[in-house]
Amino acid sequence: MEAGTVDFKAVKDKQRAGWETGDYPRVGNTLQIMAERLVGAAEVHAGENVLDVACGQGNVALSAARRFATATGVDYAANLLAQGRERAEAEHLPVTFIEGDAEELPCEDHEFDASLSTVGVMFAPDQFRAASELVRVTRPNGRIALASWTPESLVGAMFKVIGKYAPPPPAGVVSPMLWGTEARLAELFGDKVEWTVLKRRTFEFCYHSPEHFSEWFTQYYGPITRLAGTLDETPRAQFAADLTEVAARYNKATDGTLYAPGEYLEAVGIRH
Repeated sequence: MEAGTVDFKAVKDKQRAGWETGDYPRVGNTLQIMAERLVGAAEVHAGENVLDVACGQGNVALSAARRFATATGVDYAANLLAQGRERAEAEHLPVTFIEGDAEELPCEDHEFDASLSTVGVMFAPDQFRAASELVRVTRPNGRIALASWTPESLVGAMFKVIGKYAPPPPAGVVSPMLWGTEARLAELFGDKVEWTVLKRRTFEFCYHSPEHFSEWFTQYYGPITRLAGTLDETPRAQFAADLTEVAARYNKATDGTLYAPGEYLEAVGIRH
């Protein structure tokens, strides 16, 4: 169980600083297919009120709006919301983006027919509170749908590398990768959600090479960009090499490029 004395606000302040560093949408935009799959699995359709939690640059919200749903995205990183608004304007999609915390959503009880998140809400440090908020804002018999990296995935391995170089998290803050397990979802949601879809899927990371993957994430993936900036030259070079090794370990390509599957759990449930 998580400790009751964790300063989650301090954890989130550090997280927000990470996401506001670099240019996360350069990475997040490549994950759009995950949002399309999740919106389809949740059977989002026209006229529904849909929430994209920890939306980043709005992948789920945009996908829902393309289905003529009323889409809202919530995130605590203002720079990501700004890019979401730019994307919506470019596609002429009426999406509302609101600055807010996944652990304290600026939304009414039972406001949404479906509440979704692609590799977003999983990073909320107070996992039980984030899960409770998803339940609160979703109407009874509405859907909650999540796409979360698994502990065994490429991203799970990448975060283990990050853990070698970053200060340890406070006691009581558990790995976000646990959202990618059926057991953790059962702990977080209990009998409030009946999971009707629990499916392991893969997203293919496609880059020019494992080195390109490492460079791209170091330059644009805010938490890695911020961490790399705190390291001296030698450990920074080793950090880049370790990220390259992770990508190479999962690589299926044989032509020098990177084609590496990243496993995630697609979960869709009915809110009781």
